[in-house]
Amino acid sequence: MNMEDCIRFANENPICYLATAERDQPRVRALGFWFADETGFYFQTATMKELPGQLENNPKAEVAFYKHEGITGTLMRVAGKVEFIEDPVLQERVLRDRPFLEPFKEEVIIFRIAHGEAYFWTLTNNLEPKQYIRF
Repeated sequence: MNMEDCIRFANENPICYLATAERDQPRVRALGFWFADETGFYFQTATMKELPGQLENNPKAEVAFYKHEGITGTLMRVAGKVEFIEDPVLQERVLRDRPFLEPFKEEVIIFRIAHGEAYFWTLTNNLEPKQYIRF
């Protein structure tokens, strides 16, 4: 497995679970993932949510992408530090890709995990040492 496999898996399985921390309390939420490419894993949120503040206070995050197959399936976990992105081109793209955000365009925040590590879990590799993919 390599970064291309991670990109493909994330883009094909866009419902994911993002974990953050608020003080000493873990917080997990389901998200509709935006996209991944060779520059990272991209998400959007809005200023009125608690998520941006949690990430500003502690930019470490982990995301779980899951594909259900048979009894269990495949899980890919991606961990790294979040970077907030202020890019007018990406801002336009997110509104094109997700037109339902148009009424909230002033509140949309884009962030990504550009560097970190990922690994795939299946029932067959459950007890083996993790094979990390660093990016």
